[in-house]
Amino acid sequence: MSSPHSGHDPFIRYRGFLLLQEVNKTWLVRPERSPMNFLPFRIANSSVEDVKKKVDRLLLQENQFKQAA
Repeated sequence: MSSPHSGHDPFIRYRGFLLLQEVNKTWLVRPERSPMNFLPFRIANSSVEDVKKKVDRLLLQENQFKQAA
């Protein structure tokens, strides 16, 4: 894990997203770069592994949508 500056919660970089665990144990998931293909979203009461699985599913759905178009 890394932290952009002291005083902020650590974050995890994963497949182009930043995973930030908040004080209330929810996760804020936001794209690392612009332009954003996805809007930031939150996942409540999950482990980091569950959050990564959600990101994987999201990217898989995006890939399937692009192939269908």
